[in-house]
Parts: sequence; structure tokens; C-alpha cells
Amino acid sequence: MTKKKVLFSSLLILAVACVLCLGIGYQLLLAPQFHPEKKVHIYIDRDDTTDSVYHKLRQTAAPGNLTGLRWAARLKQYPEHVKTGRYAILPDDNAYHVLGRLLRGHQEPMNLVIGSVRTLDRLARNVGNQLMIDSAEIMQALRDTTRWSRQGYTPETLPSLFIPETYQVYWDMDTEDFLARMTKEHDRFWNPSRRAKADSLGMTPAEVATLASIVEEETNNRQEKPMVAGLYINRLRAGIPLQADPTVKFALQDFTLRRITNAHLEFPSPYNTYLNAGLPPGPIRIPTPAGIDAVLDYTRHNYIYMCAKEDFSGTHNFASTYAEHMQNARKYWNALNKRKIFK
Repeated sequence: MTKKKVLFSSLLILAVACVLCLGIGYQLLLAPQFHPEKKVHIYIDRDDTTDSVYHKLRQTAAPGNLTGLRWAARLKQYPEHVKTGRYAILPDDNAYHVLGRLLRGHQEPMNLVIGSVRTLDRLARNVGNQLMIDSAEIMQALRDTTRWSRQGYTPETLPSLFIPETYQVYWDMDTEDFLARMTKEHDRFWNPSRRAKADSLGMTPAEVATLASIVEEETNNRQEKPMVAGLYINRLRAGIPLQADPTVKFALQDFTLRRITNAHLEFPSPYNTYLNAGLPPGPIRIPTPAGIDAVLDYTRHNYIYMCAKEDFSGTHNFASTYAEHMQNARKYWNALNKRKIFK
């Protein structure tokens, strides 16, 4: 065989080998390898390793073959650079794109829901259930009284920091980032217009939130909230105790009570607005934006009494005189008795 033929044969073999390598490389790296029915996400935590990441991919993203991803991950030293986060896997994604997201930490943001809950402990649990942060970490930061006093909060007013809303965040944000974001959103919500309205009421944002929390415990009816807010503002201005049943439930930490008795009204607590004039020390729940705005834009009227309607609609009968109020109260008490609701 001549040298030319040997050279030609060698080149041909090399070319075939290159084509095969390229074909294999394409199949392993660039061809679709992940086949979920729709976009899915994997969540990489602090203690995850490459093996646990591959396991999560197999469990969630229906991969055809992870050989190419494993090979490229070793080449790119991914085992030494596993990044936490929430990563999207799309139908027909290939190993190259998925690995690229994991290497760059290119995660997809998620919706964090801050709810109108009654206690900071519940808030911490809810946030911990949605994010990588442990709820204990959040509570530890919330109990740092020195930190919050520098920002003007007491343990009782701290719930007013949080504005119930849905926020786009990254799943692996830490406690400091979370609290910084909540502070930023609080300041954005309390814009000059709202602060001016609070000033006209002679209240701080925390005091408005406190009153709003009582209003929202009194009624779920959005149209009625400004009416209820106006009633309590009338009482505050007249120096009349608020006498709000929800504050008694909060003092007792018994939110199942449907009927407040005289014994309940005597429970000693700064939150008991039957025993103490003015606002309680802080919110009895984290009020919604609608509740806060109901206070800021309260309805002007002369009512100072209200009682739940006897039809159990969740709304109230309002009154300007005690005699009228007692008529409304008797109708409600009779309705409770008919339903055998005694506590």
C-alpha cells in the first residue's frame, strides 16, 4: 500500500472518529435529554451534593440520559461549585443548557406570599415553608430586640413591618435578605400620601396598622371596613375604650371563641381593650393593605357602637346611642342562644 493510501485511510478513519465523537457529544449534550410534561423546578439546598442534584433531576425532570451532564459537570468542576437555588427544567431541555444554569446559579424567581397571620411565629413558619430559610432562623432574627429598637420597633409593633402581598424573590435568599426586602417593601407601601393621612389622624404607621388589625378581625366585608374604622376612631377621639372583642381573643390567645363572656372581659392584659383605653401595644394580626387603607380613608359618621348582625352575615349593626346598641345586642344574643353557641 502506497504512503498516499495509508495517509488517506488514516485521515478517513480520523474523520469517521471525529464524526462519531461529534455525534455522541451532540446526543449527550445538545440533544433533548429532559422530558417533563411541563416546566418543573429542582430545589438545591445548602447540603446538596452533585449526587443529590442528579437524584433530584431524575426524580423531577424525567431525564433520558445524564451521562453527558455528568461528564461535562466533572470537566467544569461543578462538584466544587454546587450553588443553591430554584432551577427551571423545561421540556426538551438539553444537558448543556441545564448544566449552564446550575453552574451560573441562574435560578428562576418565585412568588413569596406574605399572609395576614396573627403571630410572628406563624409568619416565620409560613415563610420557612416557602423558602430555603429555616423558620427558626427567622424567629431568632425577629427576637433581636436591640436590632429592631434601632429601627423604631418594639416586639409588639414589629408585626407592622410586614405588608401582606405576593413578592418575587429567589428561593435561596437568606434571613438578612428577606428582612431587608420586607423593610424595603414597608417603606415603599408607606409612601408620602399614606404617611400624610396617618399624620392627619395623629397616628404613626405602626398605630394605623394596630387599628387596622382590629378592624380586619371585626369584619371580612371590605365595604364595611371603613365604617368599622370610623367607629373606632370616634371612640379614640372621645376617650372611650375600644371594647373590641378580637383584642380579648388575642389576649387569651384563643381564636376559636365565638362568644365573649364577662369572665373573658376581665382577663388582665394590655391587649384587653375593655380594661385599657386607647390602642393595644401592637397589631393583633398583620393587617392587609386593604385594612390599612380602610383606616386611612375611614368613613365619617357618628357611630360609637356596633354589634354583629343576628343573621351571621359577618357584618354589623351600628348605633350612636347605648339604648339602640342594646337592642342590636339582644337580637344577636338571642340568635346565639338559638344556635346553642355559648362560648
